[in-house]
Amino acid sequence: MQITDTIADMLTRIRNASSARHDTVDVPASNMKKVIAQILTEEGYVKSFQVIDDGKQGVIRLTLKYNAGKTPAITGLRRVSKPGLRIYANCEDLPRVMKGLGIAIISTSKGVMTDKHARRENVGGEVLAFVW
Repeated sequence: MQITDTIADMLTRIRNASSARHDTVDVPASNMKKVIAQILTEEGYVKSFQVIDDGKQGVIRLTLKYNAGKTPAITGLRRVSKPGLRIYANCEDLPRVMKGLGIAIISTSKGVMTDKHARRENVGGEVLAFVW
């Protein structure tokens, strides 16, 4: 079966695994997903990630992070720009997620970064996802 929106598939796998209180989740690898996993790790939503080479596409294994009482660190994930409707924003109109408590993942001409980093770099781009 061909998946048309691989980033939405990754976010759905993370959402489902965290709500089921799993320790890890496996996602088929791609360069875009590796950068998104890196951003989630740097921002503290995921403990760590590793890329496992299986001889084909590869797998990204994300180790999920939980707070006290086994509550997930990620309370929400939402895909914004979809293949059927792309959402773009310039640097002045970049969205603030939960009034600055969450992050927006933006694909810019300087690479994939958070909304805060994109404001610092003064670039806009495609709004991929919201994480809070």
